[in-house]
Amino acid sequence: MSKSVLKEIKKNETGYGFLIENDGYITLNDERNKTLKESFGNIDGEWHCPNPFIVNAVFQKSDTKNANGRIYPDSILKREVERYQEKIKEHRALGELNHPADSTIDLGRISHNIIELHWEGKTVVGKLELNLTPGYVKYGICSSLGDSTANLLLNGYKIGVSSRAVGSVESKLGVMMVGNDLELICWDIVSDPSTPGAWIGDEETLQQYVESDETLNNKTSILEKVNKIKEIL
Repeated sequence: MSKSVLKEIKKNETGYGFLIENDGYITLNDERNKTLKESFGNIDGEWHCPNPFIVNAVFQKSDTKNANGRIYPDSILKREVERYQEKIKEHRALGELNHPADSTIDLGRISHNIIELHWEGKTVVGKLELNLTPGYVKYGICSSLGDSTANLLLNGYKIGVSSRAVGSVESKLGVMMVGNDLELICWDIVSDPSTPGAWIGDEETLQQYVESDETLNNKTSILEKVNKIKEIL
């Protein structure tokens, strides 16, 4: 079966298909993001746009149940992030504004390019650069999805980051586990990311959403099940 016609695996469903995550948000109007908001926009009455326009983001978490009821095992997500580093090196870690129902990335809908990813505990964090046109940089005129994304941020709207992948989900001991056949496609910009705390913002603000190993150890009800599943596997 072609990946382009795969069905989306919905919340709490099992099977093989698209794994698209979406829930949660953050706003630049929040006091904790004040420094990010103040660094953009009008300066002395004149239009000012950062160029390049680079923002920090929390991308995904391993061993953590998301809003779709799924857990991405640490070893599997780390493998996919490692594979993704090659795309970053080649400047082709591209993503779209909103998730399309397809496994391919539409170059006509590119909004950003991820330029750095790393792990902090069980959390994937990094930076992405928005794909801006000269018209937006100079005059604030939106003519690309990257421009639109920048404009959403500058207006204080709530947006997030969410992964797009194909793979299988199985129910093990009552927990929906993502399988070893996971293939990460990209991270898109969305209104509602499903990974808890997967938001765009400045680095200092985002630190509050990064879960350390110590924090995750407190989630005993979920992690105990994860450990039992790993023993079975």
